[in-house]
Amino acid sequence: MKAMKIAGFIVAFILLIYAVLLIGQIWGSWMEWSDFIKLTITAGVIIVVVGVVALIYRELIEERELKKDNFID
Repeated sequence: MKAMKIAGFIVAFILLIYAVLLIGQIWGSWMEWSDFIKLTITAGVIIVVVGVVALIYRELIEERELKKDNFID
């Protein structure tokens, strides 16, 4: 489904950026640790929200298509 592809790209992009920030933080201390923890929590929340919204959207679209094709009432 198209929504899951978009969600997958968003999550992959966030994880890629976070991985770069993590390596930079460990090796170079690019920012304060408290700010890094805030970014970590924010990235985690965004990933969970994007995943949940994509799953809900996929379920709604699939149910609509199944009803349209008369597989369910």
